[in-house]
Amino acid sequence: MIQHQPQQQRFCLHLDGEEAVLDYQLKGSQINFTHTYVPDALRGRGIAEQLVRAGLAWACEQQYQIEASCWYVDKFLRKEPSA
Repeated sequence: MIQHQPQQQRFCLHLDGEEAVLDYQLKGSQINFTHTYVPDALRGRGIAEQLVRAGLAWACEQQYQIEASCWYVDKFLRKEPSA
């Protein structure tokens, strides 16, 4: 289950003793998704996509202006201009 950790400005998922994360930075009404990391042991399961979709959904609910310096998140923004 994906957890939002607003104090650390990240979304994370703990599975099989490993941790996958999506980091972000808030500046006023803007959010910048900066980094996505999935450990080797968890890759190939769609975990990064789950993290990004959860982060983007939350950011949209909060009505943030969304940016991505993370290339992986940027791919989703290019596909979904409404995000």
